[in-house]
Amino acid sequence: MINNTTTVGQRIKAAREKAGITQSELAVLLGYTSPTAISLIEADERSVKVDTLEKIAEVLHQDVQYLTTGNNSQISTVKTALRADPTFDKDDVAKIENFIDFLASQKDKDNGRGTQKD
Repeated sequence: MINNTTTVGQRIKAAREKAGITQSELAVLLGYTSPTAISLIEADERSVKVDTLEKIAEVLHQDVQYLTTGNNSQISTVKTALRADPTFDKDDVAKIENFIDFLASQKDKDNGRGTQKD
């Protein structure tokens, strides 16, 4: 997690700076013609559509949940790290994420029945 910033725009800005990407570079990666859009988003003066937020999260290797709420689950952190690893292609990442989701659902079911696994 980057830091305890309070708004979506602040978290996007912090993630962008951590990634070493300029507003202009992020604008190009998202298909904007000007960095002004990024500036407005980071200043919380422009709303962000869900699909744009998902693209921002992908480019900045952040979890959408973290960008929107400031909270990040352990599973989301692992998934974000996987997406940032260049040794895995999109299909590999999707398979691994599906397996993680399966394991999490099994753990939830086990915990719901009162059983515990070590």
